[in-house]
Amino acid sequence: MTSSFGRSGSVRKRRRDSPGVAGSPRRPVRFSQAVAALGLLAASITAAPEELAFEDSIAQRVQACTGCHGKEGRAASDGYYPRIAGKPAGYLLNQLRNFREGRRQYPLMVSLIDYQTDDYLREMADYFAALDLPYPSHQAPTAAGEVLRRGERLVREGDAAREIPACDQCHGRAMMGVAPAIPGLLGLPRDYINGQLGAWKSGIRHAAAPDCMAQVAQRLSTDDIRALSQWLAAQPVTLHAKPATVTLASLPLECGSVPASGGTER
Repeated sequence: MTSSFGRSGSVRKRRRDSPGVAGSPRRPVRFSQAVAALGLLAASITAAPEELAFEDSIAQRVQACTGCHGKEGRAASDGYYPRIAGKPAGYLLNQLRNFREGRRQYPLMVSLIDYQTDDYLREMADYFAALDLPYPSHQAPTAAGEVLRRGERLVREGDAAREIPACDQCHGRAMMGVAPAIPGLLGLPRDYINGQLGAWKSGIRHAAAPDCMAQVAQRLSTDDIRALSQWLAAQPVTLHAKPATVTLASLPLECGSVPASGGTER
């Protein structure tokens, strides 16, 4: 464990030709967000030596994450940035690696973790995964009832005719995710869900091959994506809700980011 942002020691060519953000439509990095996320790093450079003393802990070092993801990574239910507190550690580690290795594109994230080691990324993921914090209030839907019903049908039943599995076949019946590597879909901002499904559908976002989410998203219509984001964002999250960890079961699609190819803990 390092006492500051660790580096792998190998300098790789930076990706200059990648899109700006992981989402659709594209969202620019606001100056205020960049300042908030990098403020601690700037302070450590400009402060006088006697002012540099700080708590040498992972909780202190991940403060740079909270400028976007909210205090302790809990995030609000509105806006665009996702909650990371309480997500499965394996999922968080996969996403940090995806940003570092170019499968996901968001300049501020890349600049923070581009040269971090696997050990340091794992430490960050374990820290946020261990947090047990209340979820914010859900978002009130802005769509008609039929749109919400369509979203719920896709979540609970999928669409066999289009080879779209039900969301809860992978993300758990409670939709809070499945440890170690499948995230929950509740407690996320509607714009974030919409943006990430759009990013997979358009090919901006990727995961380790075989990329099961890309396959699903490419079979969804824009109306499907709207219905899913509306319904998911409108669902409340119970206190102390956590990812499921039960028995081994097969997934409807093979996913390269999930351990034991073709299956996961349910």
